[in-house]
Amino acid sequence: MAGLRRGRTAVGLVAASAVLAACSGGGGDEGGPGEDGRVTLDMWVFAELHGRYYEQMAERWNEENPDRQINLDVTVYPYDEMHNNLQLGVNSGSGLPDVVDIEVNQFSNFVQGSNPPLADLTEAAEPYRDEVVEARLDLYSREGTIYGYPTHVGAFVAFYNTPLLEEAGIDYTTIETWQDFQDAGQQYNEETGEAFSVASTEVNFIQPLLVTQLGGRMFDDAGNVAVNSPEAVEALEIQQEMFEAGALSTIPGGSPDVEEAYGAINNGGYAAIVYPAWYTSRYVDYMPDLEGDIAIAPAPVVEGGEVATIGGGGTGTAVLNSSPDAEIAADWLAFAKLSPEANVAVWEVLGFDPVNMEVWADEEVTHSEDNEYNQYFQTNLFDVLNEVQGDIGHFDGFTNPAWPTVDTQFTTSTLVDVFENGVPAQDALDSAQQALQNELGQ
Repeated sequence: MAGLRRGRTAVGLVAASAVLAACSGGGGDEGGPGEDGRVTLDMWVFAELHGRYYEQMAERWNEENPDRQINLDVTVYPYDEMHNNLQLGVNSGSGLPDVVDIEVNQFSNFVQGSNPPLADLTEAAEPYRDEVVEARLDLYSREGTIYGYPTHVGAFVAFYNTPLLEEAGIDYTTIETWQDFQDAGQQYNEETGEAFSVASTEVNFIQPLLVTQLGGRMFDDAGNVAVNSPEAVEALEIQQEMFEAGALSTIPGGSPDVEEAYGAINNGGYAAIVYPAWYTSRYVDYMPDLEGDIAIAPAPVVEGGEVATIGGGGTGTAVLNSSPDAEIAADWLAFAKLSPEANVAVWEVLGFDPVNMEVWADEEVTHSEDNEYNQYFQTNLFDVLNEVQGDIGHFDGFTNPAWPTVDTQFTTSTLVDVFENGVPAQDALDSAQQALQNELGQ
């Protein structure tokens, strides 16, 4: 697996569909072993690399389970097309795969009501439950039932360009709170005239992190939007204050995770990035000039806050109820997503922080000198994860069916109003609350 390279995970390639396999729709056949004695599982994904990873996990499963062999047929679709096809299949009750990757912002669309189309994966997860970060299982669970398995933790961490900071007299190891972060950013901006960190306008990650650290929510007890709750307002005020102090600046493309931003960061345009841990792969793949310059550290916290960090982004992999082979599909999927051996590959192949914490303690894996991530960064990601592992929280909004609508409101209007138009946080969130209530009929 070490030779398998990462690619962009946002979009599947149509050409890759032909390379991997064509999907015949597992829900429409009789199931059971074929002539070769193997059960065929059809799988849809929206990222080519994920498909190749799952094929390798199928090979490992077959090596360890000679009496329960599978053939895995993977189809890679573009993001929108795959989720649209899945919704159409659910609505019609036909043409569905056995197994599917569902992006976190889409997941709630498929677990609504008393009879969701996704299979109960709770029992299949039991052999690994004690080692897995519970907050990430919670993300794909409803009322105690697990409907999807996570791909990574995505714990927020901070990435610091230490040569740039040292030139401005800043020691990143002294940054613990958001106030420390603001002070360092203001100093850096005053000393260099350059941007310290990022005020994103087209991705909404820092707001959920801060709201959760503050112990707040963006939905009320009835599940209705409450984006102007006191904690939500305070979270955006913290960001706006950092922006006005020069600690945050907008970035080309509106997000650190786009091509224009990679170039700006690679050229030394930003000294600090707070982002989910899977961003390690972006540095290695798209910012080669910074090798040896970047230190990973815990994300800043709210002093006296509720949690240290949360998971950001993600993909929940599910089994369809309509699959005639749902039982073996669930068992294989638990192995492919939750087992220690699979999570070693999640780190070594995908560059993601694995959800099975048993891997976090295996220094032969986490501190291997041959690992390209360990070679790239000054500090070890797993040292940081182990520091915060008992303090990883869960943002409530990610499990609400209205979250995609809320997220769109923030990334098309609210964050632009605050960071580009100077609208006070309270006013911007009051406006967002009204717009969302109107759109959602609440």
